[in-house]
Amino acid sequence: MDSHIILKKEILLSIIAGVLMMAVIFFIKNAIHKFTFVKSIDANRRKIIVVLSYLVIYAIFGAIFAIIWGVDSNQLSIFVSSTLAVLGVGFFAQWSLLSNLTASVILFFNHPVRIGSRIRILDKDFELTGEVKDITGFYFFIETDKGETITFPNSLIMQKGIEILEDKKGSL
Repeated sequence: MDSHIILKKEILLSIIAGVLMMAVIFFIKNAIHKFTFVKSIDANRRKIIVVLSYLVIYAIFGAIFAIIWGVDSNQLSIFVSSTLAVLGVGFFAQWSLLSNLTASVILFFNHPVRIGSRIRILDKDFELTGEVKDITGFYFFIETDKGETITFPNSLIMQKGIEILEDKKGSL
């Protein structure tokens, strides 16, 4: 009889956690949508941030469900540390992927450059002037005044000085 009561408690807590997770996802999705509307951010960039936020939310609630269902903390810590070790090796081998995704999130929330902005990338070796055509999860696309399309990794954009010449409407 006790096992039925414990099972009912776990099911009830799982339902509550599931509803809470859906509410958090709804809130985060709406907050990101409002932020992108206010800042006039492209829909493709919004999708990247939404997917990354879903990943974090699912990881947090996965841990919550593991606690609810009584997964042994030693087994869970071994699983998490093994997973992180494998991911760490993978990301170390491809560290630029992680840095570009991180730079994409920073560009999304904190950088004044938007798609359609005319910019000048300030570098001691070369100066590049053009219009921002797209900002994806990994790359920053610029069309130069000569009509060339040049891509930069997002992490490189974070390291360069950028002068914003004008916005989409042609004013500073």
